[in-house]
Amino acid sequence: MTRYTERGASWRALAYGPGFAVLGYLAELFTGTTHAIAWVFVGLGLAAITAPWIHARRRFLTVEVTDSSLCQGREQLPLDRIAEVTDVGAPTGARVLGGGWSVPNKYDALPLRLTDDTVVLAWAKDVGALRTALQEARAT
Repeated sequence: MTRYTERGASWRALAYGPGFAVLGYLAELFTGTTHAIAWVFVGLGLAAITAPWIHARRRFLTVEVTDSSLCQGREQLPLDRIAEVTDVGAPTGARVLGGGWSVPNKYDALPLRLTDDTVVLAWAKDVGALRTALQEARAT
């Protein structure tokens, strides 16, 4: 069962480019000269460059807590390896889960002590909800 999910991006962002193109076309309607084909290409072009961005964010910035594991980006950590979730200090140079060098921008860090007494940094936009989900999943 999934206890917490935080997607890196929403597929709704794919509609922004075509929406911008429609607004541009509507603005041109008021000036008298329209370039409908150009605006179609603008909308498709913006959607085409947005799709890989969304895919990458969903792949590398998704956080998910299930009954058995914590998934952070490309890394999956079994919950039975987590010893402590609260009151863990983050030492300098602690490894960041998910394969990055540092906690992603606009995300907050949650230090976790593992059963081998090492400290790693989990991350989420809502650290409180992540902590709660990890505590509940570990309790069951």
